[in-house]
Amino acid sequence: MGLSIRDIVPREEFDISKLKGKIICVDAFNTLYQFLSSVRQMDGTPLQDSEGRITSHLSGILYRNVALLSLGVKLVYVFDGKAPDLKAKTHKKRKEVKDQAKEKYEEAKQEEDIAAMRKYSSQLVRLDDDMVRESKELLEAMGIFVVQAPSEGEAEASYLARTKDEVYAVASQDYDSLLFGAPYLIQNLTLARKRKTPSGYIEVKTLLIKLSDVLEKLEINRDQLICLGILVGTDYNPKGVFRVGQKKALEIVKEFKTPEKIFESVKDKIDEMDEEDGFDWKVIFELFNNHESIDADFDFGEVDSEKIKEILVGRHGFSEERINNQIAKLDKLGEAKKQKGLEEWF
Repeated sequence: MGLSIRDIVPREEFDISKLKGKIICVDAFNTLYQFLSSVRQMDGTPLQDSEGRITSHLSGILYRNVALLSLGVKLVYVFDGKAPDLKAKTHKKRKEVKDQAKEKYEEAKQEEDIAAMRKYSSQLVRLDDDMVRESKELLEAMGIFVVQAPSEGEAEASYLARTKDEVYAVASQDYDSLLFGAPYLIQNLTLARKRKTPSGYIEVKTLLIKLSDVLEKLEINRDQLICLGILVGTDYNPKGVFRVGQKKALEIVKEFKTPEKIFESVKDKIDEMDEEDGFDWKVIFELFNNHESIDADFDFGEVDSEKIKEILVGRHGFSEERINNQIAKLDKLGEAKKQKGLEEWF
């Protein structure tokens, strides 16, 4: 679901070629859900193999990352671990949305309404353990480093970006990374210039969001940004505070300044919320400031062509010709690296 602060956050269009040689920590679950939602057939049906197993995420992993690797981008995919207990509210809300979408999808199917089928089917995506395991397998076979976070993947990616000089940015569609302290956030990390949506194609631009620019423009500090996020609603308190949108939240934060005074000013509104929507701001604030994380030393492995073919062609029936074409691009990159290494040696 993510944090909704798009209207007040400054961003700039970014030339993706500038990422050559830079390490980007990718929020893996966010990206895989994007593949599952967008890599679909006209009626919204996800790509599947002959046994009915979904393969949209595997297709997305292969083609997008081969293109990024070909530009010289170094990719680290960070996977979610155990979600904090507070996220149960978000999971419940997501299930309710999916249940409603399922009903509407079945109605659209009965009426043979292709546009509506595609619209609602994209809301039914689910990432299971087998899909996660196989995604990791494919990424590692492509020479992409995988990090298993102890808790939130987005929090771990932000921690690595904040603490390791060699990491340039976090890649995610959500804004939560800013609250976790990522110095740079990249949205739409793809070479594609358009994206298929239920209502048609939309233009896609790679965007760069700098935390320092956000704080400077909004005239607040990071603790206040976290407070702003809690007021609007995070994955830990999806409803936020009743009738407090992005701009109103900014006004409150700037007027009352400290976390204690900020939430004292809206205490009555929080107290009036239903029990399931209420929240303890101190617990959420602590999660963003002191989340569970681990250090990681990146080891970008060699491309395992046979493993890639075994996963995609052997298990799932992808076109061997198409997969060989992508592997040839990866092999070409490997040869270029070896040649560069030899030149540096001499």
